[in-house]
Amino acid sequence: MAVAAVRAVATTLRRSSGFLGGSRSVSTSGALQQKFNVPPSGNDLPRPGGIASMMRLPVQNDTQGLDACFVGIPLDIGTSNRSGTRFGPRQIRTESVMLRPYNNWTGAAPFDSLQVADIGDVFINMYDLKDAVKKIREAYSKIVANGCKPLTLGGDHTLTYPILQAIKTKYGPVGLVHVDAHADTSDKQLGEKISHGTPFRRAVEEGLLDCQRVLQIGLRGTGYSSDDYGWSRQQGFRVVQAEEIWYKSLAPLMEEVRAQMGDGPVYLSFDIDALDPAYAPGTGTPEIGGLTSHQGLEIIRGCRGLNLVGGDLVEVSPAYDPSGNTALTAANLLFEMLCVLPGVQYRRG
Repeated sequence: MAVAAVRAVATTLRRSSGFLGGSRSVSTSGALQQKFNVPPSGNDLPRPGGIASMMRLPVQNDTQGLDACFVGIPLDIGTSNRSGTRFGPRQIRTESVMLRPYNNWTGAAPFDSLQVADIGDVFINMYDLKDAVKKIREAYSKIVANGCKPLTLGGDHTLTYPILQAIKTKYGPVGLVHVDAHADTSDKQLGEKISHGTPFRRAVEEGLLDCQRVLQIGLRGTGYSSDDYGWSRQQGFRVVQAEEIWYKSLAPLMEEVRAQMGDGPVYLSFDIDALDPAYAPGTGTPEIGGLTSHQGLEIIRGCRGLNLVGGDLVEVSPAYDPSGNTALTAANLLFEMLCVLPGVQYRRG
């Protein structure tokens, strides 16, 4: 999926100087050594340097040998308001140079535990949304076939629908932790069944979700009716509106969520507009009164112990945040998702 020229340059850099990322040998059983990809230190490679892969990790063309991967979907033709999320994956990768390999609060050490790489972007049709959805589904069917867990850089929220289609072929219906300002359960938008406002309606219709294991958190804003979230509740979703959790730690809620999700497979979908625009203005459909960035961290960290099979971070539209802070926040949240994947070792805590 990575552009051939970028892949060639990345390979040259790895072989000649290790600029794109090195590897770390970790003892797994006595003398047996497992080599994992490791992001380069800012002390070894200046942060403005190198190729802008996620965390400047090695780039590879497929998921062979990988436990998890970062993958971009430069999609914005499903948006209903401000576009620009096609540039989200690129900007998230750019801002990810600030990330380091260890989580200093939780003790998570994903690069001592999992083989991770950036596999580039899915090739999509920029002029035909239905064909783009088809291409995403086909690409993710290959990504998840060998058990690799994808962490997706978006891209508008339409993309979650075909990802869930692909995941069902591997895992069956999944639980869902959906963090968002909007329910995204509309039946149609401007007469169209597929858009960034409809993915979870389509997912329910196609049996992609275990509806008793679905959480929607952060929903807010004005509505088209007095009961905009009624459909979600009728399906069995747990809906937590933003106002319910103002000024609160979300650790107690996430304890309940872990019990709700149980041992079954779970997918995590995080729309950056779940956060208040004060923290993440670079998005297409902002709503005031949202979550704080530390509440976003609590939600993802609270997914530790779940059987996560993948996740996405969507709706970053860089043009609306010249500071880059929205993409920086997105990069950090994706790292946090990596930290809570099954198999990650914790050095403390």
